[in-house]
Amino acid sequence: MNLHRQMYSHLSSLTGSIFKLTSLTIFLACLLLCSTFTPTEAYDDIDPNGKVTIKWDVISWTPDGYVAAVTIYNFQQYRQLQGWTLGWKWGKQEVIWSMMGAQTTEQGNCSRFKGNMPHSCKKDPTVVDLLPGTPYNQQIANCCKGGVISSLAQDPANAVSSFQVRVGDAGTSNKTVRTPKRFNLKAAGTRYNCRAARIVRRTKFISADKWGITEALMTWNVSCGYSRFLNPKTPTCCVSLSSYNDTVVGCRTCACGCQNSTDATGSCVNSDAPHLASVVSSGKPETTPLVQCTGHMCPIRVHWHVKLDHKQYWQVEVTVTNFKYKMNYTQWNIVVQHPNSDNLTQLFSFKSLTPYDGLNDTAMLQGVEFYDDLLAQAGPSGNVQAELLFPKDKSAFTFVKGWAFPRRIYFNGDSCLMPTPDAYPLLPNGSFRPIISLLRLVMTFLVYVVFFFAYI
Repeated sequence: MNLHRQMYSHLSSLTGSIFKLTSLTIFLACLLLCSTFTPTEAYDDIDPNGKVTIKWDVISWTPDGYVAAVTIYNFQQYRQLQGWTLGWKWGKQEVIWSMMGAQTTEQGNCSRFKGNMPHSCKKDPTVVDLLPGTPYNQQIANCCKGGVISSLAQDPANAVSSFQVRVGDAGTSNKTVRTPKRFNLKAAGTRYNCRAARIVRRTKFISADKWGITEALMTWNVSCGYSRFLNPKTPTCCVSLSSYNDTVVGCRTCACGCQNSTDATGSCVNSDAPHLASVVSSGKPETTPLVQCTGHMCPIRVHWHVKLDHKQYWQVEVTVTNFKYKMNYTQWNIVVQHPNSDNLTQLFSFKSLTPYDGLNDTAMLQGVEFYDDLLAQAGPSGNVQAELLFPKDKSAFTFVKGWAFPRRIYFNGDSCLMPTPDAYPLLPNGSFRPIISLLRLVMTFLVYVVFFFAYI
């Protein structure tokens, strides 16, 4: 009996040790994974090298601080920054005495100052862009674009924005000054993951007289990337499909949230509501976006219609519809992943994107300037339309498998919810569904009738 008790005691002790060792192993493994994997890391599978870089150049010292030129470079291929805001947290007791080309949203508590008041005393200021009509004495180069920074592939000349800031209480040398911390960049509801500022090689500028080159006293660099983990998982756009011989496959029901639900992308407003005109014309800012009541409740819908199937070409009609009130999309673009994207006969503004070497199945479509580059708010004019013509190539793409619809579509950088694969419209060459016209049925019936009476 004692032997059994001793064996049981040793077995229990051994089991407990194994359990503790296993728990310790699991804990260490989890700790290792958490330390090596950062959920906010930015990565875009169709723009792997896309990023936003912020340069903070100290261009002169002042008695209590410095003057800096801040420049935002958008190196993303297709994702523009619309309505951008830039924020950070000061390292010491800095204040902003004045700004050119931008302004902060709040002044903060400046009660400790007498006489001249700083532009902002916030510990964590937020900066917004100025409008193009800003007086020239408040502008600097590449400023005042209304908060719109174009993507690199769409408009490289306007893929940059700048402003100037005079900082006080910040020290007057490279040994006493401190870098701003916790940069955060947002654009049209999209958040970017920004790394800590680091000192880099000093930026060189062309002098005002265009004859010489000046150099910044210090340069800090901040790299920001688009992160799917930081942004809402609810889609903001959807895709509907149709072909020339089949019914329309609409957007999924509740694709961007259901009507009158908390997960919707905006408040539902009926297009025939009697108070709609007063709501749309109101200049008051809305805390919740106003979206036209639909089954999918998406602010944007992209419709891909296979219009014609010629012998050597096939034609597609693309329609982008805006269901959002009080929101116009300037310089819009859509990115289409389709196996025939590299073989398009251009009918309107089009650029091919090659995120990876040897893979060229991604194209960016954009509006033509002064014609349809503005997608107006919801209403009769709240849509743009274009037709695309693709040449057929038996070695690259045909209708043998019925594949004429895109794999994925993005609107202004947001991934649109596609219909389920089993719901895609069927095409003649890729369908097992018998396509029999009414005329063929009538002719077949008449032939049977003729042969029937001929044998009587």
